[in-house]
Amino acid sequence: MIEKKQGCMYCDEVCEHRDSLMIKICDFEHSKLYLFRDQKNRGRCILAYDGHATDLTDLSEKELNDFNKELMAVANAIHRGFNPDKINYGSYADTVKHLHIHVVPKYIDGPNWNGPFSDANPKYLKDNEYQEIIEIFKKELKK
Repeated sequence: MIEKKQGCMYCDEVCEHRDSLMIKICDFEHSKLYLFRDQKNRGRCILAYDGHATDLTDLSEKELNDFNKELMAVANAIHRGFNPDKINYGSYADTVKHLHIHVVPKYIDGPNWNGPFSDANPKYLKDNEYQEIIEIFKKELKK
């Protein structure tokens, strides 16, 4: 396993900036799943590798396979729990240099359909609404 880097928002146990953007859903063996606070795309989340990798090429073949299995579990949970018409995946890390994948459900009648997802016009929820989405994830990830 790749070691964590102090000062990285995904490696640090406590990070106010990260927590202002997302809510932790759960830990996997090789990654952490976070619910993005902007929920204009219901179920949007981020899967962050649990070690300070900056690119998929930093991972061994086994680490990559394990990470991809966790990504597949997240995608399957989204399909079952939220029934999107498509899921978009994004891995940028230009400024946040830590391997993480944006997993963004898209809906035909929803924002950014037929184009890339965007952070424009965020939709923030009440705490209980976030908790409802997190519970859907937890239920579907057990299947």
